Amino acid sequence: MKKLIRVTTSDISLYLLLNQQLRFLSQHYEVVGLSADTGLLHQVEQREGVRVIELAMRRDISLLRDMSCLWHMIRIMKREKPFIVHANTPKGSLLAMIAARLTGVPHRIYTVTGLRYQGASGMGRMLLKTFEKTTCWFANKVIPEGEGVKRTLQQDHITSKPLEVLHHGNINGIDTNHFSVEACEEQRQDMRSQMKIGDEFTFVFIGRIVKDKGMDELAEAMTRLRREGRRCKLILVGWFEKEGQTISEEHENFFRNNDSIRYVGYRKDVRPYLLAADALVFPSYREGFPRVVLEAGAMGLASIVTDINGCNEIIVDGENGIIIPPRNTEALYEAMLRFVDHPDDVAHMASQARARIQERYERSDVHEAILKMYQSLENEQKNI
Repeated sequence: MKKLIRVTTSDISLYLLLNQQLRFLSQHYEVVGLSADTGLLHQVEQREGVRVIELAMRRDISLLRDMSCLWHMIRIMKREKPFIVHANTPKGSLLAMIAARLTGVPHRIYTVTGLRYQGASGMGRMLLKTFEKTTCWFANKVIPEGEGVKRTLQQDHITSKPLEVLHHGNINGIDTNHFSVEACEEQRQDMRSQMKIGDEFTFVFIGRIVKDKGMDELAEAMTRLRREGRRCKLILVGWFEKEGQTISEEHENFFRNNDSIRYVGYRKDVRPYLLAADALVFPSYREGFPRVVLEAGAMGLASIVTDINGCNEIIVDGENGIIIPPRNTEALYEAMLRFVDHPDDVAHMASQARARIQERYERSDVHEAILKMYQSLENEQKNI
């Protein structure tokens, strides 16, 4: 059985982004997970039934630490002798593609899930863009997670390699048996009752609470809706980051303390909060292919999203949600107001949401597409 090493910077990505994928692939390959350990790596090993290797990696740039990490990764590649190295997070992918190339790994696959340089400026943007180009150069197969990522890679001249989106996009798809109203329907009234939500129209946001997710705009839109007397609430699932793209102190205080907000922090299982809500609001500035929009759709929620990569592939404007310009408080307010004032329109869009996810992003279909891609590499090898 040929060996596949799946690399992410952190075990959080192995645990969340690749849920069930490693177990599926282990039926066909000897699968090894390689990442830093923040406390989830052993859980990945147990849940997926694969071997894991811990390697000290961090998202931030540190020349000495990154060179040490690369040296250790080269030693691992020499020892393991994989047939395929497949990576998908920026730092892990850069180091993995270099190490795999230097040790002669025949198939080096980089799935581009998001482009960090899009949220940067000046020298930081140039550096991150150079890292992206370098990763693609050392890979011999580059897979954009969606059509929007593909267009960006081409327009920004990141790589001249052939680019093909697998299936309809997304790195892992959605298990719609798990993300379904039927799986946890009895929890809806309980959750709303626990959070002291009555018949108010309730939005939900899930993700990091940072500027790049459009959280300043969301705070301002919610403030205006409440000031005008609209009966609505917002369930906020996520965490406030203290470095980088932090939101203003005023807006953090609003999210933590205003009586229209139900802040619940980070949650492993977001289904009860999706179930308790009437719609998803996700005003992000940039994404690769946002999982939460897939999850909301699978749970039968209409969504308000921005016109960015991934979001505008999952949502068809007016069909299963509304698409608005990013960084636009007025457009966000108008969309949220429409949802609050026209629940029948929202119900119609919600009725279309789950079918689109099942048709295009079912997890088992995405897994089969990945396996087919791997098997095509084996056929190429045989024909050389």
